[in-house]
Amino acid sequence: MVDKKKIHIAAAVIVDDAGRLLLVRKRNTSYFMQPGGKLDAGESPESALIRELQEELDLVITPGDLTPLGQFTDVAANEPDHLLVADIFRIQNVSGELQPAAEIEEVKWVSAAEFDSLMLAPLTAKQIIPLVYAPV
Repeated sequence: MVDKKKIHIAAAVIVDDAGRLLLVRKRNTSYFMQPGGKLDAGESPESALIRELQEELDLVITPGDLTPLGQFTDVAANEPDHLLVADIFRIQNVSGELQPAAEIEEVKWVSAAEFDSLMLAPLTAKQIIPLVYAPV
């Protein structure tokens, strides 16, 4: 078995007051996932996420807005034979219309009832949604 190449990203879990999860879909792809992206060389996950959210959604946040949820690993949705290593952060108090920019084609606030109707990235479907919507 060939070792999979690793892609290190930082991504955001953003839930609005109605309990909807913010998901994005990159241009020329089918999968919805958390906003965020790859770390540049020498960049911290926090810095990468702040930069990516500014580039992709024109969303300005500070390190104080980030609550670490942990590091998660799964298969990459859009890059065959790659393993995704994702530092995930929760961001509170984001609302309003966020406009897609850079490589983002679509931005969507998704309720729990709508998850089954979308193509979700493996990390989103198998790990993030159960984490965010786990019964208390």
